[in-house]
Amino acid sequence: MTLTPSHIIEYLFCPRFTYFEYVLAVPQFEEHNYKVMKGRHLHDERLEQNKNYLRRRLGVVNKYLDQYLTNDLIRGRVDEVLELADGTMAPLDYKFAEFKNRIYDTYRTQLYCYAWLIEENFGRSVTRGFLVYTRSQNRVEEIPITAENKADVQKAATAILEIIDRNFFPKATKAKARCVSCTYRNLCIK
Repeated sequence: MTLTPSHIIEYLFCPRFTYFEYVLAVPQFEEHNYKVMKGRHLHDERLEQNKNYLRRRLGVVNKYLDQYLTNDLIRGRVDEVLELADGTMAPLDYKFAEFKNRIYDTYRTQLYCYAWLIEENFGRSVTRGFLVYTRSQNRVEEIPITAENKADVQKAATAILEIIDRNFFPKATKAKARCVSCTYRNLCIK
């Protein structure tokens, strides 16, 4: 089994999310979430449009569109893998969202996972990524990516596989406010 950035994001939200979804196989019915589905359709639309103007602004010397990348632990489809003038590479991800002066941790985690995948598949360093907010006139935000960021998602991937392989019931998140919006709140032991 390989994981996706969504697995990592769910685990970081609460380790018990992993247990309910992948050990007990309780579905979360995300297909009913309008924003998730709209975002998936948007990715397909964006891949069809000309985005050269954006790449020139970022100093892109080469690009790889819609890249499905894997390693021993995770897999993911990166909207764009950019080869930059300084010799590094960077993931670029489109978000069907407005920019509200804040970068969500879920977006950052997704970029960290993509950075890990790009480094292993292309053999090049990744020190930053880009988010494009399509509902804010394609505003671009640059996100720094450190070695520690990549190590954190690798550690999370290992912990997820341990929960699944050992049927391990983990401790819940310490951030109890997350329980209010969790799809498993009615199943979880408080």
